[in-house]
Amino acid sequence: MDVVGLTGGIAAGKSTVARRLAEHGAVIIDADALARQAVEPGSPGLAQIVEHFGSSILAADGSLDRPALGRRVFADEEARQILNGIVHPEVRRLYANAVADARARDPRAVIVYDVPLLAEARAADEFGTIVVVDAPAAVRIDRLVSLRGMDRAEAENRVAAQISDAERRAMADVVIDSSGSVDETLAQTDALWGRLVAERDRS
Repeated sequence: MDVVGLTGGIAAGKSTVARRLAEHGAVIIDADALARQAVEPGSPGLAQIVEHFGSSILAADGSLDRPALGRRVFADEEARQILNGIVHPEVRRLYANAVADARARDPRAVIVYDVPLLAEARAADEFGTIVVVDAPAAVRIDRLVSLRGMDRAEAENRVAAQISDAERRAMADVVIDSSGSVDETLAQTDALWGRLVAERDRS
C-alpha cells in the first residue's frame, strides 16, 4: 500500500497520533528527524550549506549553528530559497531510502510519513491516504502557552504563520479531531489503524 501522509498544525496533537500508530505497528518516518539528518556533520547537505554560506554558520564542534544560519536567511528570501534548494532534495533522498528500507524489512508494513509541512512542501498525490490531525487555532494557541510555556503573542504568530485549517482539511482523506480529550484522539487513531490495516489486507 502507498505511504500514509500524517500532518497537522502546530500543537494539534500529531505526535500523539504518530506514537499511537507506532504502538500498533506502523513504521513512522519523521520529517523533522530527516531534516536534522540532512545537515548533520559529514552530510552532503551540510557541505553544500558551508559552500554557499561559509564556515561562519558552523558551531565550534563542526555542527550546523542553526541560530547563525537563521539570522542569515530570515530576512533574505534568496538565501532562504538557496537553503531550501539544498535541504529539501536531501530530505527527499533520505525519505526515499527510509521507505525502501521499511519495505525491504516488511513488504506489508504500514508506513506513515509524519510531516508538519505536507501541504506546503509535498505533493498530496505522493500519498495513498492523507490524515490531518485537526484542532481549532484557539485550542492550539492555548496548548502552546500552557504545555510548552510559549508567550501568547508568539504562539498566535506561530499558528498564524501556517496554512489555514480549512486548507489543511481540504486535502485530508481522514480528519482526526483532536480538540477533545487525549482518549478521544486515541480512539479515533485506533479506528484509523483498523481502516489502514483493512486497506492493506485488501491490496
